[in-house]
Amino acid sequence: MKMYDRLAPFIKDYIYREKWDDLREIQEAACDVIFNTEYNLLLATGTASGKTEAAFLPTLTKLHENPSDSVGILYISPLKTLINDQFVRLQGLLDESNIKVSKWHGDISQNDKNKLLKNPQGIMQTTPESLEAMLMKNKQDVILLFSDLRYVIIDEVHSFMNEDRGVQLLCILERIQKLTNTNPVRIGLSATLSDYEAAKIWLKSGTKRECIAPIVSNPVKHLRISLQHFYVNYKTKTGTEEGSLNKYYRYLYDVTFGKKCILFSNSKAETEQNIAKLKELAKLNRTPDVYMVHHGHISSFNRELTEEKMRESEDKLVTAATHTLELGIDIGLLDRIVQTGCPMSVSSFVQRLGRSGRRGQPSEMLFVFREEINDGKEKFYEAINWSFLRTLATINLYLEEKWVEPISPKKYPINVLYHQTMSYIASNGEVTPPLLAQNILSLNPFENITKDEYKELLYFMIEHKQLERTENNGLSIGEAGEVKISHYGFYSVFDTLDAYVVNCNGERIGMVQLPFVEGQRFALAGKSWVVLELDEKKQMIYVKEVAGTASNKWDGFDGGPIHMTVMKKIKEILNNDDEINYLSQTAKNRLSEIRKVAKDWEIDRENIISFKDESLAFFPYLGKREMMTLNQILNNMGIKNEILTDRNVPFCILVWETTKDELIEIMKDIKYNRADLSDVDVVFDITTNGKYEKFVPDKLRKKKYIYDVLDLQSLKQGIDIESIL
Repeated sequence: MKMYDRLAPFIKDYIYREKWDDLREIQEAACDVIFNTEYNLLLATGTASGKTEAAFLPTLTKLHENPSDSVGILYISPLKTLINDQFVRLQGLLDESNIKVSKWHGDISQNDKNKLLKNPQGIMQTTPESLEAMLMKNKQDVILLFSDLRYVIIDEVHSFMNEDRGVQLLCILERIQKLTNTNPVRIGLSATLSDYEAAKIWLKSGTKRECIAPIVSNPVKHLRISLQHFYVNYKTKTGTEEGSLNKYYRYLYDVTFGKKCILFSNSKAETEQNIAKLKELAKLNRTPDVYMVHHGHISSFNRELTEEKMRESEDKLVTAATHTLELGIDIGLLDRIVQTGCPMSVSSFVQRLGRSGRRGQPSEMLFVFREEINDGKEKFYEAINWSFLRTLATINLYLEEKWVEPISPKKYPINVLYHQTMSYIASNGEVTPPLLAQNILSLNPFENITKDEYKELLYFMIEHKQLERTENNGLSIGEAGEVKISHYGFYSVFDTLDAYVVNCNGERIGMVQLPFVEGQRFALAGKSWVVLELDEKKQMIYVKEVAGTASNKWDGFDGGPIHMTVMKKIKEILNNDDEINYLSQTAKNRLSEIRKVAKDWEIDRENIISFKDESLAFFPYLGKREMMTLNQILNNMGIKNEILTDRNVPFCILVWETTKDELIEIMKDIKYNRADLSDVDVVFDITTNGKYEKFVPDKLRKKKYIYDVLDLQSLKQGIDIESIL
């Protein structure tokens, strides 16, 4: 029987209305698994391949045939924006059914939530943080909503897998299973997975159910990629912007004019700056203002308005965005993608590339790179733009090998164990240590944490008043812990930066991090604002819109560790004279300059350079984790060293008071003799980056650092002794 024949009537009607010729291969495969097995399912295919429908067509059919007594399908997304997008898509699919779809997150009114609580059914769309809040504050609602839960669909599963947030999500799902005595089938969706086995293990965690990942053919997509390079002077002697920078913005204007596109940047500040300059040029050229902004500090109303305009309008709109438009939000057909600077990963590049070229059209992505003209006084390695090289390596790895970073799930998430312990006790009240260990330590993500280590953590939490002992020898939330869990920020396991709400005539525009004072101007949501009043107590800034351009600044996080494979590709690019055909002439010239510097100093290979001050510059072409591991080993040996980075690219490690021969012997010893990192001495005020690590004893924090930050085996693999002899 064809899988189409097995689908519910309302789904067949939808397929007819949408004029589909047939089900896609991934949809056929998903239907086969859902209809004929009870296995978990991983759907890992390219962008716009029909994954979402592949997950929902068979699950909705089964829900139609056998209605659930509660919410039947729980859809979990990393972004509220993606939830809102999928909500619209699902409503069209469910038009002629009796199945409802409901959103549940921080922007949804309590009245709407109460409607679902009174009649729990259909599909519920949410985030991990909203589920955490529900488990902590209203576990009876969890039982009511999910007592007959059949399926859990996790969108963009790769974005969870190697993050603390993914550990939290797996814990939440297991806790829901225990509360409701259900074992729903899990379905994971991703467009950028390279290691299916790791993803399958992650997805099936705690379910005692195998996972199937159908292998389907991905249609060959035509790609159009180019990279333009600009040298710029940011300021002249008179303090005005140099013409070379204006040429850069003029180029951005030209390549986006008359095109429906996204202009990606890696920072909110650059996103706002780019759109302000494009608006300025449009005004000078008397062309329409078609420019919008989309990032995480703009209000949900304004973000959704931008998404709607991009999706519904036939105008050639240009939206400057950060990663918030990277994932699978439907914003209609795009003519091209433009990226300023280097994507933070190959995975990010693939996601952004996949935003264009739908419905048989070529995927088109233009990279635009700018760097300041140097004065010739810098050290030789500073004359190399390592971020530029990273961009080339990122593109080449995907074009040549279809390589995407493998994902390594957390092995020792002790900080999340603290968080889940607090959440469980907040939900259940006083609990005995044995019962606590039975319910929390037994969760699958904590399999590498021993009972003795958990006991050590609990003692530490008591000492710091996160927990307190009760008269009955139980544990409850302590005085300091009450303060911690009472803040809404506790529901998340990732760091959130303090922000001030920007308000104009009662409308929330978004948020900024700096407390701008009366009279100051700043940019937000593609517009310029002047401050009328700053209310520090309420963290509110009242503004009015003004003409002209302004700037803004946000603190941010780096893009995560660069993989060693990318660094080895950089070495390969430096080590040959092959022409890269997608480069403009200016970009080819810049690559030639960089290659000449590398050859002159012999760092196109793996080499150690000696300086007059008796320091060494070692270029091992290792990833961030490997470089940090080497740094820690050298520290432990009492050898002064420093990792040099260029926009998160760890290109070199400086070493003092050590000869070249001594360093070579050290590298040999690491590669051939070192067995573990048990002797590593961690300086926590520098290396700690987990949100709740300050509530974890040093001994356990050290173990987490060794397990999840360092990587000895990869370092040993990456050291090329032949190249440094």
